[in-house]
Amino acid sequence: MNLLRLPFLVKLTLVVISIIGLGYLLALGQSILAPFFLAFLMAMLFLPTATFMEKRLRFPRSMSTMTSVFVMLIILSGLIYFFSSQLSDFSKDLPHLREQFTTIFNDLQHWVSKTFNVKVDEQVDYINQGLNKLLSSSGAILGFTFGIFSTGFGFIIFFTLFFIFILNYRRLLNNFIVTVFNERHKASVQEAVTEIRIMTKKYIFGLFLQVIIVSVLTSIVLTVLGVKYAILLAVLTGLLNVIPYLGIFISLLISCFIAFATATPSTCIYVALGYIAIHAIDGNIVLPFVVGSKVKINALFSFIGILLGEHLWGIAGMFLCIPAIAIIKIICERVDGMKPWGKLLGEEQKPNKKKKSYKISKNITLKEMD
Repeated sequence: MNLLRLPFLVKLTLVVISIIGLGYLLALGQSILAPFFLAFLMAMLFLPTATFMEKRLRFPRSMSTMTSVFVMLIILSGLIYFFSSQLSDFSKDLPHLREQFTTIFNDLQHWVSKTFNVKVDEQVDYINQGLNKLLSSSGAILGFTFGIFSTGFGFIIFFTLFFIFILNYRRLLNNFIVTVFNERHKASVQEAVTEIRIMTKKYIFGLFLQVIIVSVLTSIVLTVLGVKYAILLAVLTGLLNVIPYLGIFISLLISCFIAFATATPSTCIYVALGYIAIHAIDGNIVLPFVVGSKVKINALFSFIGILLGEHLWGIAGMFLCIPAIAIIKIICERVDGMKPWGKLLGEEQKPNKKKKSYKISKNITLKEMD
């Protein structure tokens, strides 16, 4: 049965049913698929290290895999220790932050009341009660922040096991993907798989560098402005920046809140301007140079992916949706029947502006040359 000869409505129905079924399976297997996909991304990031140990240092496959796992767990433990210590210091300062923020806010309300003759007593009481509840619930704040980076001990266990299996059995998985297709397509499939693996590895490594660069830039800006917890906010900004547009906005609100509570209101303006500058540098210099324009996702499908990722896998889905869309785009661009989908997910290509040349023929007619 040739699918290309089917009517358009039939093909559209099959595509819609497939998308609905795939979405249902993704939501149903969240506890397994989310750590599996994250393990796949990390395996792509550690693949050059494992290959180097096997080819250069003559390590067995199992030894190179366990060494990669050990390095990854050290990095993960360092991040957990860093955020735990920083959040511990932050929780100790919560009463002071609450008093300082309440004082600043009351002064602002009195200035508005004197300047515009607006009675805001009831509004001040209501807002103060809300702020006191928000700032006093340190456990909720810490729980929300920890929830961004992990969804529990079981998630970490599954993630580590999947990471070991993917690295250890990567050759078996690669051979399965190649041999599952027809024999006459074996060479082209192997070429496509190799190209996709290389491009995915470069993308994940570029995304990792982007997090580091954004964190360093944010740390410099917040340290110069004298914002407290500059390093914590900088690392949080770098990680949230993986979520396009929405991540930098959330980190901006958090940093402005801390700056308003620990410094002067004018510092918030400088923090906002600094974040706008960082976002401009990231979008126009860091992202095209480090991540690469070939796998850049347009804003429309980035936003749709964030919403679908949050709906299917929660906070973890918001972080994993963009790498997933980038990998889908890479695959679509290398499959003949799916190239339009790859172009749809990417950025709009600007037409090349070529000079129009004209040639005079014997009968004095002008013909435009494309």
